[in-house]
Formats: sequence, C-alpha cells, structure tokens
Amino acid sequence: MEAFKMTDNVIGFRFGNPVETGVIQGEKTQVEVNLPIELREEGGRISFTLKLTENDRVYGLGPNLGGINKRGRIYESYCTDDPLHHEDKTTLYGAHNFFVLEDDDVATGFFIDFPGRVKYDVGFTTLEELQVEIHGQDFDIYLLEGASIKEIVASFHKLAGKPYMPPKWGLGYFQSRWGYQTEEDVKKVYETFKEEEIPLDGIYLDLDYMEDFKDFTLSEERFPNFKDMALKMKEEGVRLIPIIDAGVKIEEGYPVYEEGIKGDHFVKDKDGKPYVAAVWPGKVHFPDFLKEETQRWFGDQYKILTDAGIEGVWNDMNEPAIFYDETSLQEGVEAAILAQGGNLNVNAFFSLRDKFMNIGNKLEYYRRFFHEIGDRRLTNEEVHNLYGYMMTKSASLGLKKHLGKRHVLISRASSIGMHRYGGLWTGDNSSWWSHLSLNLRMLPSLNMSGFYYVGADTGGFGGHVSGELLTRWLQLSVFTPLLRNHSAIGTRVQEPYAFGDVLTRANKKHIERRYMLIPYLYSEMLKTYETGGMMFTPLAFEFFGEEAQQAEDQMLLGEELMLAPVVSQNAKGRYVYLPEDMVLVDFKKYDSSLTLLKDGVHYVSYSLEDLKFFLRRNRLMPYTMPSQTVKDQDLSILKVLGYVDTEAVYVLYDDDGESFGYEQGKIYKTTLYARKLETGGMKVEAKSNHPDLQTVNFTLMDGTGEIWNEEVKVQRG
Repeated sequence: MEAFKMTDNVIGFRFGNPVETGVIQGEKTQVEVNLPIELREEGGRISFTLKLTENDRVYGLGPNLGGINKRGRIYESYCTDDPLHHEDKTTLYGAHNFFVLEDDDVATGFFIDFPGRVKYDVGFTTLEELQVEIHGQDFDIYLLEGASIKEIVASFHKLAGKPYMPPKWGLGYFQSRWGYQTEEDVKKVYETFKEEEIPLDGIYLDLDYMEDFKDFTLSEERFPNFKDMALKMKEEGVRLIPIIDAGVKIEEGYPVYEEGIKGDHFVKDKDGKPYVAAVWPGKVHFPDFLKEETQRWFGDQYKILTDAGIEGVWNDMNEPAIFYDETSLQEGVEAAILAQGGNLNVNAFFSLRDKFMNIGNKLEYYRRFFHEIGDRRLTNEEVHNLYGYMMTKSASLGLKKHLGKRHVLISRASSIGMHRYGGLWTGDNSSWWSHLSLNLRMLPSLNMSGFYYVGADTGGFGGHVSGELLTRWLQLSVFTPLLRNHSAIGTRVQEPYAFGDVLTRANKKHIERRYMLIPYLYSEMLKTYETGGMMFTPLAFEFFGEEAQQAEDQMLLGEELMLAPVVSQNAKGRYVYLPEDMVLVDFKKYDSSLTLLKDGVHYVSYSLEDLKFFLRRNRLMPYTMPSQTVKDQDLSILKVLGYVDTEAVYVLYDDDGESFGYEQGKIYKTTLYARKLETGGMKVEAKSNHPDLQTVNFTLMDGTGEIWNEEVKVQRG
C-alpha cells in the first residue's frame, strides 16, 4: 500500500497497479499513514465494512434508486442499460463511487477510484453495517474530512476538476421523441411550438434521422434537407441535437467502419480480432475509447454533424448496451432447434425462453472483449465504467475542435470524471409517479459527483404519461439545468400541447417561467464552476434535526430557494416543512405573490397552473421576462424578488453564453443589494459591468410581511 496526501483534509491510499481513470487532479505527496479501515481479500476481490449506528446517514453514489439517504438498499456501480427501474434494481446507467457517511457529530467522505464493479450493501443485509466490495485488487481510495458535508463535497470537487459548462441556450426548453421519423415530423413539432407561442430552444433527434441506424449518416429518404432545416431553425434560435450511439455498423463501404478497421480503433475479442456484438443496426464493432488515438479519431467524426449546423449531441447506448453477441445468439438458436417438436416441461420451457428473453446485456459479454491501455490488455468488465465517460470525452474533443465554442453534450452512461466533458440525463425512466419523485431525489447525489448539467426525461421515457403527470413533472424540471421532454416510440405523445387546452395553457406558463428563471439558473451554474459545491442541496446538509433529515421531497436550490414540488397523483397541494421562516412565492409572469410563513409545517395549495417555491430569509432571486428562445432574452431590465429582514446581497453571474471565456474569468457580475432601514423602507442598489443591463425592479418582503417595490438604474463598476 502507498499513502499520499492531496490536501490537508484528503488522504489517498493506493493498492496494486490501478488503471488511470483521470478523475483525480492535483499533486500527490507521499506520507506514512495507515488506512483506518480493515481490508479483506477473497476470490480476487477486496471488501471492507463500516459500522453504522442508528443515526448514521449515507449520502451520494450518484444517480441511483432509493432515497437521498442511501441506507437500506444494495447499490452496484456498473453502468447498465435497463429502462425498467423497478424497486429491486441495484444498477442503473451511472457509476459514481463518491459517498459521505455522517452522524450527528462528524462526516467522512469516501471516493473509490476504480473503473470496475463496486457493490455497496448499505444496511440491507446487516442493519448496522455498510459493506463495500470492490471487484478487483487494483484501486485508489480517498478519505475526505471536513466540518460539514458541504465542505467535504467542495473538497472533492477541487480534486475531481472543473465541470462542463453548456452554452446558455442549453438551459432552454427541449422537445424530443424517439419517433420523429421524418423531416416533416420535426417541422410539425417546430411549427406547433411557434403557433402555440411556447418557448423552445431545440429538438432532439433520436435514431430516425440516420441511414439504417449508422452513426454519422443522414437519411436522404427521411431527412433530404437536413442541413438546410438545421441552419434555418438555428437562425431562429432553435437547434437540432442528434443522437450518436456507441456501436459502429459492420458494413463494407461505410466510411466510419472502414476507417475504424484501418486505424485499429475497435475493441478486440480473445483472439485479437474486432469483437462482434449487435445493437440497433445489427452487428457492430465498438470503438476502444480508452485509447487516446481512438478518442481523437471518433471525435473527428462529429465534423459531419457540425458541418451541417449541429452544435449539440447526445451520446447513447454507451454502457455499452448489447442486444446479443454471436456466441449467445448461436447458443439460443441451437437450443431452439433441439427443442423443436419436443414436449417441454416447465423447467425446459423457461430455460429455452431465457436464452432469448435474457439475451441482452449479459454479464459474460463484457468479459469477451478487451481494451488496450498502454501495454495492458484488460477485459471490458475490468474497466467497464470508463466506457461512456471516454466516449463523451471523445465527443467533447471533437465538438470543441470543430465548433470552436461551447456545445451541448449529454450522455446516458456516466462515471465521475466525465463531469468535465459533458452533462447527463438520468437514463430511460418511465412515466411513473415514483420516477418523478426519484428525479428529485437524484439531483443532490449528481451534484455531489460534480455533475450540474443534469435532468431526467421529463414526463418519462417509457409508458403512457397522463397530462397531470407531465405537468407536475414540468413543475420540477423548470428548475433543473437540463430540461428535456423525451418519450419512446409507441407511447402516448407528450409534447406540452398534447393534453388539451387547459393543460396546454398551464404547460406553456411553466415553460415561460423557466425562461424567466434562466438568469438565476445560469448564474448558479457559473458559480459552481468557479467554486464547486452544490446547486441542489438536501435540507439535511443545511439544517439540523430529524425533520430536515426526513424531508427528502424538498430541496434547496442555490442559497436562495427551497423547492417543494407535488410528486403524488391527484394532489391539490402538499405539506411542507419550513426549517426557518420563509416567503412562499407564487411565481407568475406578472404580479408574483409573496406570503410570509413562519417555521414549522404548513399545508400549501398547489394547482397544476401554479409554480411555487420558497425564498429564504435575507435572500434575493433575479429573473427576467420570458422569451421564445434564449437568444431573444431581453437583459436590459432585470427583476428581483427578495425576502429582506435586515439586508441581502446576490451577485448575478453572466457571460457571452457561448465562448470559453469564463475559464479565464471573463464573467459579467451584477451585485444586487437590499437593506431594510431602521426608519422604514428599503435601500436598494444594483452595480454591474454587464453591457446590456440598465434597470432593476425590486419586489421585496420584509419580516413583517410588508411588500416594497422600487426601480433603480444600474450603477457601472
């Protein structure tokens, strides 16, 4: 074992010869320290156990099932394509090995830097134990100490590096569906949004735009004017964002396939030949994204899309998902032939059925192909969780090179480290109320892992959404940096105008309100780039007491807001726990209403047309009027809501929205200030170096419930 110090409160320990994942940034200083955990080795795996008291809480582990407090379940870090997130699932699309163990007195962070499977039994098998099993013997483990969970998270973010920052238009509203099968389908969606005057910044394109499901191709039959359509829509502020899958079709004459073979860019089977599996186009090879030359080669393929006016991409099927490989398919066919004409009893029937029903994403597939990392040859199983991460890194390199400006980039599979190159959506969820609740509970764990450009498929990807569920989901997604409505072919259509006039009006209002909130949301993202930390914070990270720990259906956003969405069917409102006095905001295009509520539990009415949240004491929240696209936003007039009992300050961050200037600190800052005067009234100020901002309108409530309205001219400086 080798021990090293990263910072005063972070110690790392190395075992064996780990694969370099690229997650941890910074210098390591060797120290003589023993790991304060007893490790056990059995069958080539390393495990350890942490004792849990009755009051211990476990937070983190990225996008997973369960609550914010992860106790009581088994989780496995192993990126897995499985769209039906039933309660007994242990793996999902992400593999995020950072967690914090906290009791009432002390918190400790743990990061396991290991690219293979890690299993966490968090008080499931034994109530008083957190059991960790690492499926290998070569890994790094980091222990992080701090005065609070928030301090530990900030320390981890410094080690893991700065996050991906999307262009400002990436915070707009996006419509998507697997099933926009032709150019006419896309135009119809685009035109309907215009007719209904619903804001829109982009349409995601699923597999339908490709020729025979082949990456980096355009169907001349279904999308004959792809480039013209993309450029025309972009002129009006609406982008097309196409999908790219991990598998490359095996087909003579297909340039990506032929270049991949010539350049030795595909993963290998045990005999050193390109591994053959099957996904959407049939038989495919998988690029070996763990090779830097392959990252550069595949990244350059995105030029086909950028040349057609594309400025955003989503990477999918990159766990990688596998429908079957040749070995398993042959086994199934042979078993069916043997069974033909037979009298199958129950065991024989289920055995035959399982040959085909369980043929997708079988664990043995990932043991059958290999990656080349320097002079090492490792099975995919050993480095499995790096695959989606490195595909996204590859796309980031290519898009940055060929666009020369920021791009939208999201991925389905993810692990920590990928947060520097792209955002993510939480995978193929379902139109279930439980998945709306799950969406909310995933947000802080994603932030803990360094991911900020995140969101779920609003309305649910699989299944038939109700109009009520879609609208309730929008009431949450209005606040998530990535806002995409996405659904699967064969399911009920779920565009915001698809549920009748009443809900169309409600959904339109919610999307307009989202655009009103973009200055605040974008500012909070820029701040997390600068300082780390969390946008979405559980109440338990900020407030003491059992009530805060149990309020897992509420969330802090930034330092200013508390969210308490409705996540249950047929509800007309909900009970909300206020750990301190707050102002309830009924947020509207004009004349938002403010209501002062004392700490404690309150019942809050919340209709489908409402958008409600809470302002914390001595906090300000800036916003603007809605627009049809982000590029059309008028930033000359800023509006501010505030709860000011003594004084409050908010610094609004902004930039040009598309360049990488923010990396060099090229940020506009607007300081908003409000102070309650002892003689009565409010003193308000606005100072800014933003070239567009001219006027700020304040609407403030004080600790007595009195409201003050004042308009001020912006001071330069």
